[in-house]
Amino acid sequence: MPTPRMLPIALAALSLFSTAAALAQEASSLERVTVVGSRKTLPAASSTDTLVPVDIYSMSKATEGGGQFDLAQTLQYLSPSFNSTRQTGADGADLIDSASLRGLGSDQTLVLINGKRRHTVALVNLFGARNRGATGTDMNSIPLLAIDNVQVLRDGAAAQYGSDAIAGVVNIQLKKKAGCEAVAGFGQYSAGDGKNYLGSAYCGVKLAGGTLGITGEWQDRGRSSRSRPEDLPRIIGDTKVTNKTIYLNGEFPLAADNKLYVTAGAQNRDASSAAFARGGVGSDDIPSRNSEAMYPDGFVPFINGKVEDRYFIVGWKSSFAGWDTDLSQTYGSNKLRYNISHTLNASIANKDLLAGGKGISPTSFDAGGFGFDQSTTNLDISRFFPNLLGGSNIAFGAEYRREKYNIVAGEVGSYNDADGVGFGGNAGSQGFPGFQPSDATSRSRNSQALYVDWEANLTPSLTADAAIRTEHYSDFGSETTAKLSGSYKLSNALLLRGSASTGFRAPSLQQLYFSSTFTDFISGKPLDVVLAPNGSAIANAAGVPALKQEKSKNYTLGFTVKPSADTAFTADLYEIKIKDRIVLSGRFDADNYPALGAILQGLGVGEAQFFVNSVNTRTRGLDVTASNRMKLGGGQLSTFLALNISRTTVTGVNAPASLKGFEDVLLSERERLFIEQGGPRAKGTLGFEYAEGAWTGEAKIIHFGSQTLGTFTGTAGGEPNAHYKPKTSMDLGLSWQATPALKLSIGGNNVFNVKPTKQNANETDNGFIYDSVQFGLNGASYFARAYYRF
Repeated sequence: MPTPRMLPIALAALSLFSTAAALAQEASSLERVTVVGSRKTLPAASSTDTLVPVDIYSMSKATEGGGQFDLAQTLQYLSPSFNSTRQTGADGADLIDSASLRGLGSDQTLVLINGKRRHTVALVNLFGARNRGATGTDMNSIPLLAIDNVQVLRDGAAAQYGSDAIAGVVNIQLKKKAGCEAVAGFGQYSAGDGKNYLGSAYCGVKLAGGTLGITGEWQDRGRSSRSRPEDLPRIIGDTKVTNKTIYLNGEFPLAADNKLYVTAGAQNRDASSAAFARGGVGSDDIPSRNSEAMYPDGFVPFINGKVEDRYFIVGWKSSFAGWDTDLSQTYGSNKLRYNISHTLNASIANKDLLAGGKGISPTSFDAGGFGFDQSTTNLDISRFFPNLLGGSNIAFGAEYRREKYNIVAGEVGSYNDADGVGFGGNAGSQGFPGFQPSDATSRSRNSQALYVDWEANLTPSLTADAAIRTEHYSDFGSETTAKLSGSYKLSNALLLRGSASTGFRAPSLQQLYFSSTFTDFISGKPLDVVLAPNGSAIANAAGVPALKQEKSKNYTLGFTVKPSADTAFTADLYEIKIKDRIVLSGRFDADNYPALGAILQGLGVGEAQFFVNSVNTRTRGLDVTASNRMKLGGGQLSTFLALNISRTTVTGVNAPASLKGFEDVLLSERERLFIEQGGPRAKGTLGFEYAEGAWTGEAKIIHFGSQTLGTFTGTAGGEPNAHYKPKTSMDLGLSWQATPALKLSIGGNNVFNVKPTKQNANETDNGFIYDSVQFGLNGASYFARAYYRF
């Protein structure tokens, strides 16, 4: 139910409704669109006219002839501050690619589908060089061919859209146009592996006076490996992935001004990543992590994930007394179940050996998993008043959201200690121990929100927008955010713009209740190594307080220049301050905190780590975009630039009272660098496209700035940090419009085979000579596509 803090917003909305109704006039009947960041509909959309930085990317070129087969990698090389790098050796983070804006976490970017909130994944990233301790949204669960355009709002927008929109908002608009098209694609790395097959088809059919767009896609990406001879049998590279996806999107007229719209999507993903290798005969891994009878030459366990993603929207648009209304219900779910294969439980093998057997264990285990689902009800009401303050758009609305998170335990053999002696085999499935019954949970919460938004053309040159939103969560309470933005046209070609806003991000249910336990022997005693959920007996014993919301302040100032229809330039400075950022702590034990270690051992716990509101950060940066079209020879040359320069700094560590003096464990140098430089501090793409007749050629120069990541030993132990030098490479593509319906394309990505700077493999997160940063670690790749419209 709405709280007393929400009543002023409700009263303000009612007051606006009654005042503006007296001033209202009928709006134009032109076909109009809404751009993310504004509640106002416009006859056309342009990134140089928006109050805040918004990139609008048509997906037609990417789907017809692009070298990337998924959305995250496509945006990586289009949007200046968008970053997504595939991970390896990072457990579940290998199975789902995370993405982020402006150097912040993946859970600090809100993703919308057709303007409606998209659910996050059930996974919380614990390993890897990006987005550690964060959840995110799986953009690769949406077929490229289903997408009309993607709008990237590079500005804080929590006052408009709610929690998570600290770094910005990505709005994915799906197609609903008549006609059919299909794509077949193939790609692989120059090393000969990572074969990538794509088959996708879209068909928009006329139905009940409207159009229903149906997209089906199948994608199969093979495993890659960049292991050196000395790394064998280790496999280091891309996860093997098979996706089967279907999406529906349509809108249908009803009586008068009423419209029914629906979106539905489902993806099943089978993914398999390679864990760290276990040594064979002569190594220290026998008998603790291997059995000589089973894998005498060592082995690589495979972490197999079955991901089921579902999404559904149904809504009704109408008009009442001149007000546009939009009532919708959205449901989304994400489920991940683990099966660990080509493995063993070394304690089972050791028990068998002690009993006179050969030392045999099962080779695959159901390790359990987790799920997340989200149900959101929205009512949005808006109206444009041409005679109010030179033209005003007034919008207000309400939202109710319910979320649920659960963890399912694995089979007993995936986690148990079968021999129970402490000097034989380790407990659980090697590569990924299963979730224990003590980890299993089912938790839910709900939230309600009210908002008001007023955008006015105060003068022919000056436009301003003010928004305020209040939300109440059943688990931590209420938060109110506000935003003020504006633009001023100095001339028809030059526009100044800026914004100031407050924002927040609610702690995710995954961060609140994720639990992971495996057994280790410490001083001969079996003790648990635990990632303890918030509010558990272990977290309470350590004095870890209840998680609360992150709070942010966001400032943007920039300008746009459009001297002609063929040339545009934007530049925007920004600063984002986040207070009480949620991070995953280091492991506390009897060695680094004797008093707490004694308490933990009394609970049967050897080491413990927690999610804590422990960090304040400041991010400053610059986004630049530029584009130009010009006639050249007998054809047309199009050029674009997308550049981001940013720096994130940890400005404070807020240790709970019980952990004061142990800030270096709470946030080690290594973890601090993951926050500050998990993404490159600069990224730029300079693209050229030349089209003449039936031929189109494309070249993109991509530059990634430097990164510095921490090492396990750390500088205090004499090991320098891992510094990754700036790297630059190029993508090339060539397309031929063979017939009016058929287009054929070939090309290469990272054609110069650029790879990150080599490091000490014993000190990187993935145990290889470089982490998966910048371009990733696979090197050059090549592709071919055939596109057909019918």
